[in-house]
Amino acid sequence: VGPTGAGKTTLVNLIMRFYEVDGGRILLDGVDTRTVSRGELRAATGMVLQDAVLFGGTIRENIRYGRLDATDEEVVAAAKATYVDRFVHTLPDGYDTRVGERGLKLSGGEKQRVAIARALAGNPTLLLADEPTGNLDSATSAAVEDILFGLHRDEGITLVVVTHDDDLAAKCDRRVELQDGVVIADERVGTERDGARA
Repeated sequence: VGPTGAGKTTLVNLIMRFYEVDGGRILLDGVDTRTVSRGELRAATGMVLQDAVLFGGTIRENIRYGRLDATDEEVVAAAKATYVDRFVHTLPDGYDTRVGERGLKLSGGEKQRVAIARALAGNPTLLLADEPTGNLDSATSAAVEDILFGLHRDEGITLVVVTHDDDLAAKCDRRVELQDGVVIADERVGTERDGARA
């Protein structure tokens, strides 16, 4: 958490090695991220952004983009875990429904669910969610939060949430506050959610 410009998204970009740290280091499970290839790091990491970016293909293709060799069964499993499967059957061509350029034919919540399914299809051990509910109404935000915390609980995925939403931050087990690129607070917070935390 932190104000706009505090460095939250920069930290996510550093974790993903979109650019390199110029001081200090980032450890994941005790391993310096610079000692593994970017490909290995990104294969183990899923990313969900505030503005879900979908491609002009089908729902199936958009989910499979998370791991190009994912089978149809794995695509459907990711869709079921993220509740995409619930709305996809209402569409004329199911998983083969074309979503339009940038997902134009889907609602904001549907696009975000497909984006999370795509991240899940890559079998990540770490999921970075940068303002994942920022553009959604309260009901859709709650559904997306349930999906993210469910993946953490049920799939054992480490979930890192970047948010301005104090309520969402309070649901995590640890709150790190940044200001001007510096950690100014790091504390355990939150409440139990079905025995799991993020």
